[in-house]
Amino acid sequence: MSHEVRILKKHCLNHDVIEFHLEKPSGYVFNAGQAIELTIAEPSQQGPAPFTFTGLNSDITLQLIIKIYREHNGITAALEKKEVGDTVVISDPWDSFINKGPGIFLAGGAGITPFIALLRQLAVDKNIGASQLFFANKTDEDVFLQKELKSLLGNHYIDIITRDNNGTGHDILNEDLIKQYVRNFTLPFYVCGPPGFMDAVQAILTKAGASNEMVNVSF
Repeated sequence: MSHEVRILKKHCLNHDVIEFHLEKPSGYVFNAGQAIELTIAEPSQQGPAPFTFTGLNSDITLQLIIKIYREHNGITAALEKKEVGDTVVISDPWDSFINKGPGIFLAGGAGITPFIALLRQLAVDKNIGASQLFFANKTDEDVFLQKELKSLLGNHYIDIITRDNNGTGHDILNEDLIKQYVRNFTLPFYVCGPPGFMDAVQAILTKAGASNEMVNVSF
């Protein structure tokens, strides 16, 4: 089922990431980790494209945090031009990640988005436990929500800056870094990011000792 909803709020989190708040249809229910298909009907058809909810079902609006790819001239570039009061069309929610409880989260760039709601829900449930987050970005300017994520995870939040590293984080995600921080390989591993990132991280985790059954990637 599709729903036409208004954009209620837009807020830039960094140079190419925007937080959107959408109108929540009556009776609309979703779980942390779920995603939607979003379509822009006007002025020209764009989409559908998948985006994961970053807010929680208890919120009065639907929150999406979206990385804008201006060079692609696709749906994210079109969304950037949308104003408060404009409408978009969203689908019913579907599973992107299943909440399997506290775990090791490994995100590459915009791959952090499904983990935001999962971590927020774990915190609300007082079940964040020994969760850890490895957040890989090219530069310091690409990082977003760092203050909130550090507040949720403390020293279990680990920045990886792969280019133009100014000393604010590690410069590479590899087996040695995983073994330096991860003490419990029986926890679930959640992995999301560009295809090359996910392939590399899955290989690293396997080499470090994580079982394939415990590594969860987006559907």
